Amino acid sequence: MQAPLRPLDDLLLYRTSRLLSVAGGMVIRLCEGRFGITRREWRLVATLAGHGALGSSQLAEHAQLDRARTSKAVSSLVQKGIVSREQPAGDRRHVLLRLTAPGTALYAELYPLVCAINAELLGALDAHEVALLDGMLQRLHARGEAMVAAADLPKADRRRRDAPTPR
Repeated sequence: MQAPLRPLDDLLLYRTSRLLSVAGGMVIRLCEGRFGITRREWRLVATLAGHGALGSSQLAEHAQLDRARTSKAVSSLVQKGIVSREQPAGDRRHVLLRLTAPGTALYAELYPLVCAINAELLGALDAHEVALLDGMLQRLHARGEAMVAAADLPKADRRRRDAPTPR
């Protein structure tokens, strides 16, 4: 006999996604409404602020985004004057991405606002609980990375029209 189906609310990934949707919505409104950038663009700005100049592939890896989405967001940030593309002398294939002065100023203004949202959210926990949560999140992240490395799953094919049969 098969176990009864349980609600999505029992699943960690669904619960964390909902938390991101609720609290992350405030960050999205700040990014889009006040600063004119998307959440993805903010992620790239923050990554460049933290790591300095990076190649496109490195930026995608550090930001944990696919290369196509990173490339599209970078093009938008370059057009907005927030990020610059530079070719090191003698290497036409390699491009370094870095924040411009306006990009650095945007980061300096937006980062404290995002920190305040995070601090207010974590205000629901005491200092000991925050430390415990941090450790648990680090362990869950490491487990997730190990699962991805060990997984033998097919690549996504959103163009596929036939529904897969359950196994």
